[in-house]
Amino acid sequence: MQLTIESLHIGMKVLHPHYGVGVVRSLTEHTAEIAFDDASRTIAPNSSELTSAEPTATLSDQQMPLEALVRQISQAVVEALGLKEEDTIVEGLANRWQDGTLVLRSVDTSLQPKEVPLETFFHKIVMIRNNLRVLEQKVNASDKLSDADKFDMQQYITRCYGSLTTFNVLFKNKEDQFSTK
Repeated sequence: MQLTIESLHIGMKVLHPHYGVGVVRSLTEHTAEIAFDDASRTIAPNSSELTSAEPTATLSDQQMPLEALVRQISQAVVEALGLKEEDTIVEGLANRWQDGTLVLRSVDTSLQPKEVPLETFFHKIVMIRNNLRVLEQKVNASDKLSDADKFDMQQYITRCYGSLTTFNVLFKNKEDQFSTK
């Protein structure tokens, strides 16, 4: 079925009888800028025998890509059924903290408390641990630092680990916890 300018959308794959398959990059009132393998070309769809290169469906005389139709219908079904995404288990977070919330309350009761999902907080703690490990490796591998400088920096890193031991209660496995050793 030959396409009209109204049936095109940006990102749509189209087939031209001479230039092959291309992707619509922009649209004007009467033309489409289409990127083909060899070059971008300005095409007037109403007079060029341009057809869709992707599966389509026609509903109530409206044509749209099949992928977009399926996505739209799937989302509508999920919403209509009241389904939600399955809860994800965060690896490494102790089971008792899954789906938990960290609440920060100010002594000033006029201020709203800040709530953070424990999964988000745990992820940030793990990222700090991972970055400290990378820093530790870089310090130890550095050929520009003296042994004394490496020792001093290692002491700072060890103290950071020590400060973070407060959060060991969040970890499922003891070997993942912070340690000053």
